[in-house]
Amino acid sequence: MAREEPEHLTQPQHGQVHVDPLAALRAPGDPPWDVYLTGTVFLDIIFTGLDSAPVRGTESWARGMGSSPGGVANMAAALARLGLRTSLAAAFGDDHYGEYCWDALAQGEGIDLSASRTVPDWHSPVTVSMAYENERTMVSHGHEPPPEGTAPDCPPRARAAVAALTPGISAPWIAQAAREGTRIFADVGWDDTGAWDLAGLADLHHCEAFLPNAEEAMRYTGAACPRAAAHALTDHVPLAVVTLGAEGAYAVDRRTAETAEVPAIAVEALDPTGAGDVFVAGFVTGTLAGWPLADRLAFAGLTAALSVQEFGGSLSAPGWAEIGAWWRRVQSVDGQDPAALRRYAFLERLVPEERIRPWPRRRAVPTIGFGRSA
Repeated sequence: MAREEPEHLTQPQHGQVHVDPLAALRAPGDPPWDVYLTGTVFLDIIFTGLDSAPVRGTESWARGMGSSPGGVANMAAALARLGLRTSLAAAFGDDHYGEYCWDALAQGEGIDLSASRTVPDWHSPVTVSMAYENERTMVSHGHEPPPEGTAPDCPPRARAAVAALTPGISAPWIAQAAREGTRIFADVGWDDTGAWDLAGLADLHHCEAFLPNAEEAMRYTGAACPRAAAHALTDHVPLAVVTLGAEGAYAVDRRTAETAEVPAIAVEALDPTGAGDVFVAGFVTGTLAGWPLADRLAFAGLTAALSVQEFGGSLSAPGWAEIGAWWRRVQSVDGQDPAALRRYAFLERLVPEERIRPWPRRRAVPTIGFGRSA
């Protein structure tokens, strides 16, 4: 007897499946977008298969190469591939790189770019990433876009937004979005000033959740371990999620006094570019869907683990077909730890049935322009 399709699964065309994790929550009058993002879109050129870090004065050959949209595009694509209606405000260069990135995000991923702009005579920022020994080294080049290319002060209505906080800088759109009821999830980069002062993160008090890595969390709080740092962060934000690298992630919710810790999934990594963005996208998806904290952590870690097995940040993000394939595969392996399987049992009600043909996913390609008609 065929399994009845749950309400979160729809088939837009040709038997292909679309998973909407928020289907049960949607109602008339909802915001038009699930998640709003703004930031810089880079063209990422990724080299993998290097035996070691490049050595000064020598030439290194990589066994693999891929090109894809990067920067904020990493998270935008990850959210869209998980079924969230995603809106992105970004500046795009009017060169071939900008055209490629716009097409890949708008046509390839279905991301709304109505708040984005193509900036005349502005070239696209570029990052070259070299992956080796489970690490990566990056070289970037770009210029600040002119004011007309930046994000609008009044962002579109959305259930949630993801904000990259910058020490000492306040972004007006964050306060505006929070006043409109948008739930703000924040991450942060390395503090080049060395101050590591939470007071310098001016928009943190607008945020529902803060998702730093372990080193960032400890430096901002002065705590001796990441778990203590997570608890300390809840003095400033309701929900703190600290990624622990190979150890997984730890979260504390001040509102419910709930804590959760989920170990990482061991995989053979091809390219770690964008894995942190994919983790945040997975956590945002689970939060908007109302899942328990431990399920959200497990899902975020799984999506990040699946992403590092492909080239590129944005185009490596998994969709529900890949998530479903992983879940079916791990259940078929002999000797699996029953407790570990139970940790991901919530996927059973979410993943598409195996017989459904997955939506074809774009992947990073060596040369821009290949596969445009695919």
